[in-house]
Amino acid sequence: MAFLQRQILKRTVKESKAKLNICTSFSTAASASAVATTPPQLPPFDHDPKPYTGPSADQVFQKRKQFLGPSIFHYYQKPLNIVEGKMQYLFDENGRRYLDAFAGIVTVSCGHCHPDVLNAIFEQSKLLQHATTIYLHHAIADFAEALASKMPGNLKVVYFVNSGTEANELAMLMARLYTGNLGMIALRNAYHGGSSGTIGLTALNTWKYPIPQGEIHHVVNPDPYHGSFGSDAARYAQDLQDHIDFGTSGKVAGFIAETIQGVGGAVELAPGYLKLVYDIVRKAGGVCIADEVQTGFGRTGSHYWGFETQGVIPDIVTMAKGIGNGLPLGAVVTTPEIANVMAQKIQFNTFGGNPVCSAGGLAVLRVIDKERRQAHCADVGSHLLGRLRTLQERHDIIGDVRGRGLMVGMELVTDRKEKTPAKAETAVLFEKLRGINNSHNLMRLKSCSFFITFLTSCAMNYTPLQISSDANC
Repeated sequence: MAFLQRQILKRTVKESKAKLNICTSFSTAASASAVATTPPQLPPFDHDPKPYTGPSADQVFQKRKQFLGPSIFHYYQKPLNIVEGKMQYLFDENGRRYLDAFAGIVTVSCGHCHPDVLNAIFEQSKLLQHATTIYLHHAIADFAEALASKMPGNLKVVYFVNSGTEANELAMLMARLYTGNLGMIALRNAYHGGSSGTIGLTALNTWKYPIPQGEIHHVVNPDPYHGSFGSDAARYAQDLQDHIDFGTSGKVAGFIAETIQGVGGAVELAPGYLKLVYDIVRKAGGVCIADEVQTGFGRTGSHYWGFETQGVIPDIVTMAKGIGNGLPLGAVVTTPEIANVMAQKIQFNTFGGNPVCSAGGLAVLRVIDKERRQAHCADVGSHLLGRLRTLQERHDIIGDVRGRGLMVGMELVTDRKEKTPAKAETAVLFEKLRGINNSHNLMRLKSCSFFITFLTSCAMNYTPLQISSDANC
């Protein structure tokens, strides 16, 4: 029986400590006894990368350091020079193949260079590359109609932008204009963007600069593993109510949350939390915003949208990443009533609804449906979770396994009772996985600090993963 093992590390920390990423390693062996002697190999794949004649990794790295901002970082002591992608795989300058188990930061929803998506982009590019919304073009209207059809309730009005950060900026503006209130509430451990506005919503100090936060409050995170109240959604909701009662005027503009916190370590909110909180927020005059930048488009497997796992319908939904499979594309979907408030002034985005991005985005929606990517995430993800939990039973360093579909986290600890982060061990594991027998193909690994996060490309066409319970973690 073949064994398929993968491990990903996620959560960004300061570069001086560990701006690292672990993804996965696969081993295929005839039996458990053969694992130690059989070199790691990826399954056969019918694609030969084109010979690369561009600059070397060292040359690219030097040019980056000379011409790009010092805030950008890289993974691994020896960074990878990725020059080609095909479906779930990436190729470096030497033609070595890697599994992109990081999914391009949860962006690759159909697979790298999916032919249907590429064809839509190419055909539109040959006709018209750019036109703004001041003119008519069918691509933006067709895409908006298809996206609205995926939304529940009265979420039927679409605004297109270029990124998740832009989407959350616009959602916050809508909330404040519609309610007439200023105060926004977000969760601790959340990530909603890095612009001067959304950096206030974000609640991870590794991403925050010391600038004014702008009437934004952060409440206790309903984290079943680390949270003060475990999985007790009612107590977390009471904390939010207390914050409104004693930390605000009693009125708020809105509440925003990821259903599964991505950058924060694949943290799924306590069951039932959003239903309780949405009711509290609406009674305080606010609107409820679901950040689906990472959890949307079927990645959770069980549902198309992450908020559906909590049985709620938001007032505003933001999305990006998987919506475009790599295109610079984001969107905000809301109700006609909330959308009307934007008509007070001119609301315009030069590239929002660009015909090429719209054609590509529509192709992404069709591929996800045609190839049953959501069901695939559910099948592979549930198997992955089960096998990771088997490993957890054998290895004390695995403190927690969590998530849904192909958005799964595993947390490494040095002490299960104290839940002490295994930062040093994670960094060592990260580099060891990157360097496994360099004469053989490896997987692209993504990690940060002590969280291992599986954000695997929805394009993985494998049968359910076989993760060896004999793996040495």
